[in-house]
Parts: sequence; C-alpha cells; structure tokens
Amino acid sequence: MTDTTHTLTTGGPDSGLDERLGKELDAFNKEASGCAPKEFTVRVDDAEGNLVGGLSGWTWGDRAGIALLWVREDSRRDGWGGRLLAAAEAQAAARGCRSIMVSSFTFQAPAFYARHGYEETARIPGFPGGHEDVYLLKPLTAS
Repeated sequence: MTDTTHTLTTGGPDSGLDERLGKELDAFNKEASGCAPKEFTVRVDDAEGNLVGGLSGWTWGDRAGIALLWVREDSRRDGWGGRLLAAAEAQAAARGCRSIMVSSFTFQAPAFYARHGYEETARIPGFPGGHEDVYLLKPLTAS
C-alpha cells in the first residue's frame, strides 16, 4: 500500500534532523524515566587559545557516558586524556552518578580506558578493517 500523504527521503548529514531527533528522544526518555539526560563538556586549551583536547558526555539518572574524547596529536603523551577523563568522572560523580560508560573501537583507545579502571562489558565485531566496538564501564564514588 502506498501512502500518498507522507514523503520518505534519504540523504547525507542533516544537523537539523539530528537536533530534532535529540529533542524528541530526550522528551520521550524523560517521560519514561522521570529524569532528563544532561550533557557536559571538558576542554583544555593551550596558551594561544587553541584546542588541545576535549571530552563531551552526558549524565542520566545515576549513569554517565562519554560520547567523544579527543586529544591533539602533539599532546597525546602529556597526560591530557587522563586529566580530561578524571574531570568528566568528577563531574559525573558530583551529579550523583554511580558509573560511567564509553565505547571505543579497537583501533582507538580501549587500552587507555582499561588503564583508567574501565572494565570491558561487551565487544561487537564486524567493523571495517576487522575492528570491533568495545563497551567499557567504570564504577564511580559519588561526592
């Protein structure tokens, strides 16, 4: 059966659609769970104001998650990743979170997270190049 009152389209990136979907899902999740997800960021800039690294994450009830973490290549051995991670964990604990989660492809940083106390909970194979998506979780102490 063809529905002539609706149009289905596919295309490339659509930031407006992403924003709308985020708002709609946040509202749905809040109604279903009784609390709304809250985003946070952590960043470090050099003396010239250039981005050295950053982290974006979220909290929802007593769970936190890391969405993105990146450190500029020339600063990757300077400990900024660990400091960004510690700041995110402190922010999550201050918001009452009991654990924090992240996923990282095998070619990215699962070993980095493991060194910082994250434990692997799942591994999804089948990504290009023979890689896997690794899910990790760490308990937090609320402050």
